[in-house]
Amino acid sequence: MTAEQQANDWAAAQGAVRQRAMDGGGVPGFANPAQIQGKTGRQVLEAMMSGELPYPHLNETMGFDLMEVGDGLAVFQGVPHVRYYNPLGTLHGGWYCALLDSALGCAVQSKLPAGRGYTTAEISVNLVRSAPRSNEPLRAIGTVLHCGKQLATAEARIVDASGRLYAHATTTCLVFEIPASAA
Repeated sequence: MTAEQQANDWAAAQGAVRQRAMDGGGVPGFANPAQIQGKTGRQVLEAMMSGELPYPHLNETMGFDLMEVGDGLAVFQGVPHVRYYNPLGTLHGGWYCALLDSALGCAVQSKLPAGRGYTTAEISVNLVRSAPRSNEPLRAIGTVLHCGKQLATAEARIVDASGRLYAHATTTCLVFEIPASAA
Protein backbone atom coordinates (compact mmCIF):
# COMPACT_ATOMS: atom_id res chain seq x y z
CA MET A 1 0.00 0.00 0.00
CA THR A 2 1.35 3.40 -0.92
CA ALA A 3 1.63 6.26 1.58
CA GLU A 4 -1.12 8.09 -0.35
CA GLN A 5 -3.46 5.08 -0.07
CA GLN A 6 -2.62 4.78 3.64
CA ALA A 7 -3.34 8.49 4.16
CA ASN A 8 -6.70 8.06 2.40
CA ASP A 9 -7.49 5.05 4.61
CA TRP A 10 -6.56 7.05 7.71
CA ALA A 11 -8.82 9.93 6.63
CA ALA A 12 -11.72 7.52 6.01
CA ALA A 13 -11.12 5.87 9.39
CA GLN A 14 -11.26 9.24 11.16
CA GLY A 15 -14.55 10.02 9.48
CA ALA A 16 -15.91 6.63 10.56
CA VAL A 17 -14.76 7.15 14.16
CA ARG A 18 -16.45 10.55 14.31
CA GLN A 19 -19.64 9.19 12.71
CA ARG A 20 -19.77 6.27 15.18
CA ALA A 21 -19.64 8.71 18.11
CA MET A 22 -22.34 10.90 16.52
CA ASP A 23 -24.55 7.87 15.82
CA GLY A 24 -24.22 6.92 19.49
CA GLY A 25 -25.36 10.38 20.58
CA GLY A 26 -21.87 11.79 21.05
CA VAL A 27 -21.52 15.51 21.59
CA PRO A 28 -18.74 17.66 22.99
CA GLY A 29 -19.13 18.35 26.67
CA PHE A 30 -18.47 17.08 30.16
CA ALA A 31 -19.40 13.72 31.65
CA ASN A 32 -21.63 13.72 34.68
CA PRO A 33 -19.67 12.13 37.56
CA ALA A 34 -22.40 9.50 37.92
CA GLN A 35 -21.79 8.47 34.29
CA ILE A 36 -18.18 7.53 34.98
CA GLN A 37 -18.62 6.03 38.44
CA GLY A 38 -17.42 2.43 38.45
CA LYS A 39 -15.79 2.67 35.01
CA THR A 40 -12.11 2.08 34.42
CA GLY A 41 -10.18 4.72 32.53
CA ARG A 42 -10.28 2.59 29.40
CA GLN A 43 -14.04 2.10 29.72
CA VAL A 44 -14.49 5.88 29.95
CA LEU A 45 -12.45 6.39 26.77
CA GLU A 46 -14.36 3.65 24.94
CA ALA A 47 -17.66 5.23 26.06
CA MET A 48 -16.52 8.56 24.58
CA MET A 49 -15.66 6.83 21.31
CA SER A 50 -19.08 5.14 21.15
CA GLY A 51 -20.98 8.35 21.93
CA GLU A 52 -22.21 7.11 25.31
CA LEU A 53 -20.19 9.86 27.02
CA PRO A 54 -19.38 13.34 25.72
CA TYR A 55 -16.00 13.85 24.12
CA PRO A 56 -13.76 16.88 24.79
CA HIS A 57 -14.55 20.20 23.09
CA LEU A 58 -10.84 20.29 22.23
CA ASN A 59 -11.38 17.54 19.64
CA GLU A 60 -13.54 19.87 17.56
CA THR A 61 -11.40 22.93 18.20
CA MET A 62 -8.19 21.22 17.14
CA GLY A 63 -9.65 18.87 14.52
CA PHE A 64 -8.55 15.58 16.01
CA ASP A 65 -10.16 12.40 17.31
CA LEU A 66 -9.37 9.42 19.50
CA MET A 67 -8.98 6.61 16.98
CA GLU A 68 -7.97 3.67 19.13
CA VAL A 69 -7.54 2.79 22.76
CA GLY A 70 -5.93 -0.27 24.29
CA ASP A 71 -4.16 -1.31 27.45
CA GLY A 72 -1.62 1.50 27.82
CA LEU A 73 -2.24 2.73 24.27
CA ALA A 74 -4.07 5.72 22.81
CA VAL A 75 -4.00 6.80 19.17
CA PHE A 76 -5.21 10.26 18.14
CA GLN A 77 -5.43 11.55 14.62
CA GLY A 78 -5.83 15.00 13.15
CA VAL A 79 -5.37 16.98 9.99
CA PRO A 80 -3.13 20.05 10.41
CA HIS A 81 -5.34 22.44 8.45
CA VAL A 82 -3.99 25.85 7.46
CA ARG A 83 -5.95 27.49 10.32
CA TYR A 84 -3.37 25.92 12.69
CA TYR A 85 -0.40 27.52 10.93
CA ASN A 86 1.49 30.52 12.25
CA PRO A 87 2.20 33.70 10.25
CA LEU A 88 5.48 32.23 9.00
CA GLY A 89 3.55 29.48 7.22
CA THR A 90 4.49 26.56 9.45
CA LEU A 91 2.31 24.45 11.71
CA HIS A 92 2.04 25.99 15.16
CA GLY A 93 3.88 23.96 17.79
CA GLY A 94 0.83 24.13 20.04
CA TRP A 95 -1.09 21.88 17.64
CA TYR A 96 1.63 19.23 17.92
CA CYS A 97 1.67 19.64 21.71
CA ALA A 98 -2.10 19.31 22.08
CA LEU A 99 -2.17 16.19 19.90
CA LEU A 100 0.74 14.63 21.81
CA ASP A 101 -0.66 15.57 25.24
CA SER A 102 -3.98 13.95 24.31
CA ALA A 103 -2.31 10.69 23.24
CA LEU A 104 -0.03 10.65 26.28
CA GLY A 105 -2.76 11.40 28.80
CA CYS A 106 -5.29 8.99 27.35
CA ALA A 107 -2.68 6.22 27.20
CA VAL A 108 -2.20 6.73 30.95
CA GLN A 109 -5.96 6.92 31.51
CA SER A 110 -6.40 3.58 29.74
CA LYS A 111 -4.38 1.90 32.52
CA LEU A 112 -6.33 3.36 35.45
CA PRO A 113 -8.81 1.36 37.52
CA ALA A 114 -12.22 2.74 38.42
CA GLY A 115 -11.99 5.57 40.93
CA ARG A 116 -8.54 6.76 39.83
CA GLY A 117 -7.71 9.90 37.84
CA TYR A 118 -4.61 11.64 36.54
CA THR A 119 -3.24 15.00 35.55
CA THR A 120 -0.21 15.94 33.51
CA ALA A 121 2.66 17.06 35.76
CA GLU A 122 5.31 17.44 33.06
CA ILE A 123 5.52 17.15 29.30
CA SER A 124 8.60 17.35 27.10
CA VAL A 125 8.06 17.82 23.38
CA ASN A 126 10.50 17.65 20.49
CA LEU A 127 9.40 18.96 17.10
CA VAL A 128 11.55 17.39 14.42
CA ARG A 129 9.79 18.27 11.16
CA SER A 130 7.26 20.78 9.92
CA ALA A 131 4.03 19.35 8.59
CA PRO A 132 3.42 19.82 4.88
CA ARG A 133 0.52 22.03 3.85
CA SER A 134 -1.78 19.23 2.79
CA ASN A 135 -4.94 17.61 4.04
CA GLU A 136 -3.17 14.41 5.01
CA PRO A 137 -3.73 13.21 8.57
CA LEU A 138 -1.07 12.83 11.23
CA ARG A 139 -1.29 10.32 14.08
CA ALA A 140 -0.07 10.58 17.64
CA ILE A 141 0.56 7.16 19.13
CA GLY A 142 0.88 7.21 22.91
CA THR A 143 2.13 4.30 25.02
CA VAL A 144 2.55 3.93 28.75
CA LEU A 145 6.03 3.22 30.06
CA HIS A 146 5.07 2.96 33.76
CA CYS A 147 1.81 3.27 35.65
CA GLY A 148 2.03 3.20 39.44
CA LYS A 149 -0.21 4.29 42.30
CA GLN A 150 1.08 7.88 42.25
CA LEU A 151 3.04 8.42 39.03
CA ALA A 152 2.74 7.32 35.43
CA THR A 153 5.04 7.96 32.50
CA ALA A 154 4.32 7.67 28.79
CA GLU A 155 5.80 8.45 25.40
CA ALA A 156 4.18 9.43 22.11
CA ARG A 157 5.18 10.01 18.50
CA ILE A 158 3.44 11.91 15.70
CA VAL A 159 3.84 10.19 12.34
CA ASP A 160 2.33 10.42 8.88
CA ALA A 161 0.94 7.54 6.84
CA SER A 162 4.41 6.64 5.54
CA GLY A 163 5.79 6.45 9.10
CA ARG A 164 7.76 9.72 8.89
CA LEU A 165 8.31 11.25 12.35
CA TYR A 166 7.16 14.85 12.98
CA ALA A 167 7.35 15.14 16.78
CA HIS A 168 7.78 13.04 19.90
CA ALA A 169 7.16 13.58 23.58
CA THR A 170 7.30 12.12 27.06
CA THR A 171 5.17 12.89 30.07
CA THR A 172 4.93 12.33 33.78
CA CYS A 173 1.42 12.24 35.18
CA LEU A 174 0.24 12.38 38.77
CA VAL A 175 -2.19 9.55 39.56
CA PHE A 176 -4.73 10.05 42.34
CA GLU A 177 -7.94 8.78 43.84
CA ILE A 178 -11.04 10.59 42.65
CA PRO A 179 -12.88 11.80 45.75
CA ALA A 180 -16.15 9.91 46.35
CA SER A 181 -18.07 13.21 46.26
CA ALA A 182 -16.91 13.76 42.66
CA ALA A 183 -17.62 10.22 41.46
